Amino acid sequence: MGHLRKFSHFAGQAILGCALVAAGAPSALAACNLQSPGGQIKRVVHITFDNVHLRRDNANVPSDLEQMPNLLNFILSNGVISGNHFTPLISHTANDILTTLTGVYPDRHGVAVANSYGFFRPNGSVGFSSSFLYWTSPSNGSVAAGDGLPNMLDQNGKNHPAPWVPFTRAGCDVGAFSVANMEFETVPADVQTVFGANSQQAQSIVAILNANPNDNNFAHQKARQSVNTDWLGIAVHCAQGSPLCSGANGAPDLLPDEPGGYTNFRALFGNVNAAPVICANATNPAACDAKNVNGHVRDVFGTTVIADGFGRPGFPNIFSPTAAQALGYAAAMLEAGVPVIYVYIADAHDRNPLPVDPTTGRAAPAHAFGPGEQEYVNQLTAYDQAFGAFFTRLAAAGITKENTLFIVVPDENDHFVGSQPTPVGCDGIHVPCAYAQAAEINASLNRLLLTQRNNTTPYAIHSDDAPTMYIVGNPTPTDAVTRTMEKDLDLLTATNPITGATDKLSFRLADRAEMKLLHMVTASPARTPTLTMFGDDNYFFANDTSHANVPCTQAPSCVFVPAAPGATFAWNHGDVQQDITQTWMAMVGPGVRRLGLTNQVFSDHTDVRPTMLSLLGLKDSYVHDGRVLIEYIDESARPHSLRQEQEHFMALANVYKQLNAPLGSLGRNSLAFANQSITSDDATYANYLATIGAITASRDELAGQIKLLLDGAAFGDQPINENQQRALGGQAQQLIDQVATGL
Repeated sequence: MGHLRKFSHFAGQAILGCALVAAGAPSALAACNLQSPGGQIKRVVHITFDNVHLRRDNANVPSDLEQMPNLLNFILSNGVISGNHFTPLISHTANDILTTLTGVYPDRHGVAVANSYGFFRPNGSVGFSSSFLYWTSPSNGSVAAGDGLPNMLDQNGKNHPAPWVPFTRAGCDVGAFSVANMEFETVPADVQTVFGANSQQAQSIVAILNANPNDNNFAHQKARQSVNTDWLGIAVHCAQGSPLCSGANGAPDLLPDEPGGYTNFRALFGNVNAAPVICANATNPAACDAKNVNGHVRDVFGTTVIADGFGRPGFPNIFSPTAAQALGYAAAMLEAGVPVIYVYIADAHDRNPLPVDPTTGRAAPAHAFGPGEQEYVNQLTAYDQAFGAFFTRLAAAGITKENTLFIVVPDENDHFVGSQPTPVGCDGIHVPCAYAQAAEINASLNRLLLTQRNNTTPYAIHSDDAPTMYIVGNPTPTDAVTRTMEKDLDLLTATNPITGATDKLSFRLADRAEMKLLHMVTASPARTPTLTMFGDDNYFFANDTSHANVPCTQAPSCVFVPAAPGATFAWNHGDVQQDITQTWMAMVGPGVRRLGLTNQVFSDHTDVRPTMLSLLGLKDSYVHDGRVLIEYIDESARPHSLRQEQEHFMALANVYKQLNAPLGSLGRNSLAFANQSITSDDATYANYLATIGAITASRDELAGQIKLLLDGAAFGDQPINENQQRALGGQAQQLIDQVATGL
């Protein structure tokens, strides 16, 4: 629900004896063979933020980045930050991160609805799977529990290639901290996937889970949480022969579907295996509390051991690490010789982490802040200080913008829901802001349908401000029950409890045909929802199963703002509105142009990976949906094919993004066309299905041809000539214009 990255993990505990490694093992850094022009880039630091904003959410209150000058000034002075950068759809944490990691849209990486997704069983009933599973885990953690396919499902029905492979094949170890699906996300399922259900590791975890019920007992909670602390959120994927993974802490890094094979690679899974190796190889006394296999990694300031709420050293919490924690672990890995780091940092507009009473195990009440609230400002100050310490610490280790590529990408933007701040004109810095209400508006969708439309059709829902609906029985798009549901959703209204206005709850409806155009239909038909309702972005839609037959004329209310301390969520995302889908990306390092802030180039999350790999001289085993953003790369750092006739590459790349990106021109206009047709009569809808099908087929054909050319230019030394650009670019523009002018 809402902003939280993880909200449905199995907990557990296992204090498994980790094998010891020899202190002072030689660094793996010397083996790393990145191929950047001139060999300048020696390391990569890839930072993913959860909802940290470039733009101001309140005109008087400095934005998140403005309140983090150590990071913002580092980017503005040394690289580029683009504010014309977009997410895929659905714009949600798992989907957005996985799209950035892979460079392909959700229809090709398998997770189109996030942070969990529904699937139809053969009998028409509906199950759900978490989107957050280790890279090779099957849907819902086991073949029997999900749709029988990999969670990370590519267009060929295989497990999508892993993002660390080009690095490890180049001799570079890759560290990951809290980044979606690059480490264990849930226990015991992910441990069973990697080590086997009958392994000592898996059996020890299951035994502890069985011995400690998931109740409110303090001892049980502490024991179960320890498994998360030991095993989740941290991994090092090693190159062949890397000394970091050569000891008994290492385990086989198995990628059975990896193109070209992937053998004799090893990894460190979980803090229980990673921390002993990192601390034994620590070169900075501040990195760990002891330079040996019994050491524990400290935060970026070198003062506090990174630990869970019960004080157990390891992964700090359920995937909401602070900047001090995430950057501390990242710095320790870099200093220990891991040259490529992926790290995730939680947002600052929610109370993170929630303080836990060590005597009772009870966490402090969750709380969401409005722009300029004192605690929000305080957390941003702490984040800023953490980045200051991070850059200082890296510089002391010789890790600087002169030899390291820094990439920063938030997963998405989000939309604040709340009353106007007081006092008028507060800026959060000199005068703190306060909010009478700061919480998303909860709407009971099933009861609203019952009350306003007398619609009691059974369905399952992925709760969100852009809910996906799975009508039980899996009816076709033209079935009467589907058509009735679509029209009824379009007619729902509510009285806004914050403003008093009457709101139309559905903003845009997308059926399966439109979802296919928006890259939301995967290789598993079972995962395709009946429909998606992109809603009013002030609302969060869910079913009230406890009062399913109670009309909205009776208590409890169908539309309400939770009262504190239950006001956990105030920042909506998942929807299609620009406030949510338009975010930013930044790069600093050798080969990156010093442009500061720019909005000239449209890009989205698929473009980050090919741009990064181009700068590094590496390539994936597949063609990306994104393109290399050569506008942000020094000409001397581009491949030769992107120095020749570069204007043709850029012209074709720009029209390609408007053609193929979900938030490009064709995607946005097709969604408006779909909504108009879906909510019209059946004859209009039938005509739409034929038209949108033809549009999607033409788009796919054109996009396929263009991205092959873009990939060939970026990674195959095949420059694009004027004839290619004019022919394919002209066809693409014609299709874009056709949809823009109402077909």
